[in-house]
Amino acid sequence: VGTAYSEAIDDDAIHTMVDQALLNASYAGEEPAERIVASEHQLQTDDALLCPPDTSTVEEKIDFALTLEASLAEKSKVQSVPYNGVQAGFGQRQIFSTQGLSASARYATMSAYAYALIEEGEVNAMEGGGQASRTFDALDKDALVARVHQAGLDILHGKPVASGPYDVIFDVETQSALFSVFLMMFSGKSAKDGVNPMRDRLGETIADTRLTLVDDPEDTSGFGYSLFDDEGSLAKRTTLIDAGVLTSLAHNSVTAAHFDTGNTAHATRGPRSTLGVGLHQLKAMAGEETEEDCMAGQWLEITDLTGLHSGANPISGEFSFGASGFLHDGSNRVQPVRGITVAGNFYTMLNTISSISDTPLWNWQRSSCLPMIRFANVSVSG
Repeated sequence: VGTAYSEAIDDDAIHTMVDQALLNASYAGEEPAERIVASEHQLQTDDALLCPPDTSTVEEKIDFALTLEASLAEKSKVQSVPYNGVQAGFGQRQIFSTQGLSASARYATMSAYAYALIEEGEVNAMEGGGQASRTFDALDKDALVARVHQAGLDILHGKPVASGPYDVIFDVETQSALFSVFLMMFSGKSAKDGVNPMRDRLGETIADTRLTLVDDPEDTSGFGYSLFDDEGSLAKRTTLIDAGVLTSLAHNSVTAAHFDTGNTAHATRGPRSTLGVGLHQLKAMAGEETEEDCMAGQWLEITDLTGLHSGANPISGEFSFGASGFLHDGSNRVQPVRGITVAGNFYTMLNTISSISDTPLWNWQRSSCLPMIRFANVSVSG
């Protein structure tokens, strides 16, 4: 298979691109299972839902960003507002093939973010957050300012806790980030390449029986919604872990053929990249406990993780991250916590879940939707 790309669409550029693809194919290694997917689908996303017209002006967006910065800067103990902004995004992709496939998708996104450096005496803390929506008028700068400012004040005087095992709950943002580091465990490509630790564990129990994980590209409330993957295969909901049992890996056409299984429509490919595998949007099914039940007794809330990639090994599952958050007794915060290290094995943690709440929540970027999960006996060093 030979690939090539062009940033121009005139006739000469297109002919050159095709010639380059043919030349590249002559040097590429043979992949017997790679074929043009046999599909005659005519696919088109719903613009009214995913790409509503942007009725706001550039001036309104600039004013939003300036007001966001000024409002945060005037809050108590804010030393500076180093990062803030508004982003308007538009994406379009079209896939055509000689098999008759015609797939087209358009997406619009609006987001705002802000970070504040909070300072009191010789103590300081940086906190931030964001919002995302399909439309500009859904962004709420006042709510964002209040949340970022309060987060900074809350964590400012944090201190380490005593080293030892703790029950840990990662907040909605850090839990999403943690799971994303280890998504290779579901990749059919990493299994084909021999580096996926779950390659030979299909049908086995690999997690607590209360945990069910799905990849759900059909949920339009998330920003990972996809009508089709990058091969043009029709995207569909895929159950990855069902009541603790590993039921499926994520596949493109090549990895599916390699393992003689169904294509789950998880192909990724870009103008400069080869065929890969990636999830659309991860979701965990609601548990049976209320959030209040999950927060019973003493536990440690993690609100920030550092070294997410340098401190993790997705093959072994081992990780060691710098962290901060709050020590709790039930629903009451006992103290803010900073300067600790959280370490363990992610794959082992999936089997040491003590409770799962009944309320899944999207992270602010709307890439995953997970309920509160309480992990038992996580190693914490103060």
